[in-house]
Amino acid sequence: MRITNNMMLRTTASNINTNKLNVNTLNNQMSSQKKISRPSEDPVVAIRALRLRSNLSEINQYYEKNIPDAEAWLEVTETALNNMESILSDIRTQCNYGATGTLKTDDRKAILTGLTKLREQLYAEGNADNAGRTVFTGYRTNSKLTFMTEEDATYEIEQVFSADDIEKEHRYFKGEAVVPADANVANTTAIGELERMACDRIRMAYDDTDFTADDITVTDGSKDAGGNLIYTALTDLVVSSDASGDIKASVKTFDTVEDWKASYTNAGDFAKGIGENEVIVIKETGEVLLGKNVSNTLKSNDLGLKVAYTKSGFAKGEVRPEYYFNCKDVTDAANPIVYTKYDGAGKEISQDIEYTIAANQTLTINTNASDVFNADAGRDVDEMVDAVQYAIDAHDKVDQIEAMMALEEYAGEEDQKNLQKWLDAAKKEADYADDNLKKLYNTYIGNFDSYLTDVRLAITTVGSKGDQLELTETRMSNQQLTVEELKSSNEDRELSDIIIDYTSAFTAYQGALQAASKINQNTLLNYI
Repeated sequence: MRITNNMMLRTTASNINTNKLNVNTLNNQMSSQKKISRPSEDPVVAIRALRLRSNLSEINQYYEKNIPDAEAWLEVTETALNNMESILSDIRTQCNYGATGTLKTDDRKAILTGLTKLREQLYAEGNADNAGRTVFTGYRTNSKLTFMTEEDATYEIEQVFSADDIEKEHRYFKGEAVVPADANVANTTAIGELERMACDRIRMAYDDTDFTADDITVTDGSKDAGGNLIYTALTDLVVSSDASGDIKASVKTFDTVEDWKASYTNAGDFAKGIGENEVIVIKETGEVLLGKNVSNTLKSNDLGLKVAYTKSGFAKGEVRPEYYFNCKDVTDAANPIVYTKYDGAGKEISQDIEYTIAANQTLTINTNASDVFNADAGRDVDEMVDAVQYAIDAHDKVDQIEAMMALEEYAGEEDQKNLQKWLDAAKKEADYADDNLKKLYNTYIGNFDSYLTDVRLAITTVGSKGDQLELTETRMSNQQLTVEELKSSNEDRELSDIIIDYTSAFTAYQGALQAASKINQNTLLNYI
């Protein structure tokens, strides 16, 4: 084959250009320290780079944003729960002190003040928030758990109870005034008898409620075709039988305890307690008092009880019903707001907030208030406060009558005799008040042990989530480092390697230029 000058020149120019491209490529690599500057240079590297960068971006989202946010949420939750545990422990200590100690007036006042403050702080912890998001309120993170101010709101509430929610209740009812007025010392017939009563009860989450017999229904757990629990009227519940046939529960509704007491023609019948087949509804206190047969029937058959009631007006610090019950906010009757906590089968509707903390891995970070504490703790404290105040008032009456007996104007034998009767009645009331205080506090020690168990379980659960999050964080940190190394290995070049290759390429380029200059010096004419 004949090689012409043009062929040599073209080949030489091509080789020079190839070497020049290599120099230019390496020069770009030296500037960027990247293997390629455009996908066409090496499609395999480009495709791997896209995959690795996408993977790294995803890992960074988990490691640098999702996991720290979840950690912050869990830390706020754990701090609030630890505070709740401390508060409940303090309340339990007060219960133990009130149940076992010999209390003086200053002791009772100290307990009264302490319980009031602890109650306020307990529910204040339920409003803990992380970056403006309330941590105990499920999906409604923009709302507080409690009413922040006194509100004239109206809710229609459905509260469901089990037979386990039935509790024993000891009641003490004061007689008429036991501190005589100056002109009434001799009228000892005005001294009222103190009345005691024991019964079973179910207590609503709120006082000052409004409901009737028709609003109380029971279920044995049976369901309709749609899977919803079937409820029947409490007044249809057979609680006993005699020769004449089945006897059903008799429900009586009263606005106040005083109205209930006034319903008895003979005052002595009131002290005998609730009829065996009776159910007494007290709207003022939000209670359903159960007669013996009614209570036994509910317990022995493990029947569920549902009470639909209306609550108007909420005090500052009371829990909002929507976080605990199926309810309807009818404050604006034209635009009611319905809240559903449980489905028709009685199953709680999940409001878990899940964070994606790794690929195909999520973590529920929130703790619902209903899993930790409810209105019962506050109601228990309120009743203890009332019992302490009752005891304080009773002992004040004793002190007042004793002070009267020391006055010169009552030094006469007849006045002293009459005042002694008043004093005996006052001391009897004070003794009953102290006895009530001890029994109540003994009962509530168990209640607060139960509340503490729930809080401690929640703390353990949050701690387990924190441990899981920590392990995932460690794994994501290692994975982030691994992918960054793979990405660098795929895309980057060491500067020293580039300099060596560049020097070689530049030398080759210079050599190509020199060789080309030698070729172009000779032509065919040199041989003619």
